[in-house]
Amino acid sequence: MKVDLDKLITESRNNNTVDIDSVSTVEMLRMINNEDKIVAYAVEKELERIAEAVDIIHERLSKGGRLIYIGAGTSGRLGIVDASECPPTFGTDPELVQGIIAGGRNAVFKSVEGAEDNNNEGIADVKSVGLCEKDVLVGLAASGRTPYVIGALEYANEISAATVAVTCNPNSEMAQVAQISIAPVVGPEAITGSTRMKAGTAQKLVLNMLTTGVMVKLGKVYENLMVDVKASNIKLTERAKKIVSQCAGVEEAAAKKALEETDYDVKLAIFMIKSGLSKEDARKELDENKGFIKKALQNYL
Repeated sequence: MKVDLDKLITESRNNNTVDIDSVSTVEMLRMINNEDKIVAYAVEKELERIAEAVDIIHERLSKGGRLIYIGAGTSGRLGIVDASECPPTFGTDPELVQGIIAGGRNAVFKSVEGAEDNNNEGIADVKSVGLCEKDVLVGLAASGRTPYVIGALEYANEISAATVAVTCNPNSEMAQVAQISIAPVVGPEAITGSTRMKAGTAQKLVLNMLTTGVMVKLGKVYENLMVDVKASNIKLTERAKKIVSQCAGVEEAAAKKALEETDYDVKLAIFMIKSGLSKEDARKELDENKGFIKKALQNYL
């Protein structure tokens, strides 16, 4: 199948950087930086669509569903990065947010040519993780025309899963397939067609918003602190102490004591200190309030 690249904004030529190969190093980098400045504004224009996606993902996850990213190349890798960072940051089960990439595990580390061109492979890969009607499938592709992703999105629609497309081309094929289309238009890349640059940055910003927004709505953030962080290494252990100390207004020694008592459950340690309850009663109160510290504290402040 022939692809008409001329119709894709992400594949068009950038008039601002045609001399990038003949300027000084600092001027070359200034050209790239000037293009990068466009990205945040392009994402800003899509905030309503991003909010719509956050709300549907929150709704599905609250009812036992999962968030599954699927993409090829850079887009697929970005989905995997975002998914893999949710467990340590928000204390989620690794199954809750997942990333699938065309070509499988090997494609994370090096290009698997042709993997993105097969609709049926996309369908097979989402079936392999048991995609069902409770889940949300987010298709990632800068071009918006990747067959692998389109096949997966079409199958997801058939089984009544929620579908979202994150692309950088307006009115793309993926936008026509997905129930929600998020398409920050960042324009031509500094290096023609190198969508790991602005398009990749735009997609990363959108994914940051999707998971962070959903986790806030799930009660995994108190004020602006990651209270479900898992203290799985030295840095995160120190962060846990700092969060409890800041949140509960106690010295680090008291924070450490509460964390040790709760097996480093940051949220529980904070609520115990602020409410004055025992560990068992504090856990029960948090459970009744679905893990939202602010709601649970209303009866104790």
